Amino acid sequence: MDERSEAIRDLSMPLASGKGWVKFVGIVDIVIGALQAMSVIGILWAWIPIWQGVLLLQCGGAIERAQMAGDESALRQALDKLRVYFIIQGVLMIIGFAFMALMFTLFFGVIMAVVSGHGLQTI
Repeated sequence: MDERSEAIRDLSMPLASGKGWVKFVGIVDIVIGALQAMSVIGILWAWIPIWQGVLLLQCGGAIERAQMAGDESALRQALDKLRVYFIIQGVLMIIGFAFMALMFTLFFGVIMAVVSGHGLQTI
């Protein structure tokens, strides 16, 4: 059992050495979400950075437990929290790219309509 705990401590060391940064980014995400929640429009998506911040804080705590005690379940929990965080981040990136493509399409469509003379007719 002691050999297994030592292996968990060893495996968790790279992530544990950055746990301060993980917790810092988690706190910043929560603060950003709270600031967004203060606006009428921002309240619609403010829960997302708050959720991400909570996930990172939970990951930081779990990785600390894994490193200190050699707790296998804590290491698994930390890695699972990171997995969910990156899934959310990836989905947000896909949504952002799709929105950006839509905006480019609309922008260039309007430009082409104006250039071809079909838009903004003068009276």
